[in-house]
Amino acid sequence: MSRYLEDFTPGQTFRHWPGRTITEFDNTWFTLMTLNTNPLHFDAAFAAKSQHGQRLVNGLLVIAMVVGMSVRDISESAIANLEYESIRHSGPTFNGDTLYAETKVLSVTPSQTKSDRGVLYVETRGLNQDGKEVLILRRKVLLPRRPA
Repeated sequence: MSRYLEDFTPGQTFRHWPGRTITEFDNTWFTLMTLNTNPLHFDAAFAAKSQHGQRLVNGLLVIAMVVGMSVRDISESAIANLEYESIRHSGPTFNGDTLYAETKVLSVTPSQTKSDRGVLYVETRGLNQDGKEVLILRRKVLLPRRPA
């Protein structure tokens, strides 16, 4: 459902659905495709000796999935993603975890120079299947205003 800037209000919360289970293939493929050579993502024997005792899902994959889950509700009609900020991995994600996402609207600001657009500022959280937060980030999205 494409939304216009006027469809958002500060404090509004969206629970994005469906979730997505991250498979070992997803993690290995993404990690190798992006040339990330950290063995925590693809070497089970190495990762078994780490503080988590198992492979971690690549953090950029977690960001991509969580933001992707929010697109339908938040930025499907975006003119541009302007900024990502305050990205924090607040918990580990492992192969087999299912991610869910929710977004809270922080502010809605009509453009001062162009009457047909404005900036939506949101905070999105990624949660695992146990409801534990694994990611939190903020982003600004340039959205069109509703045509007159």
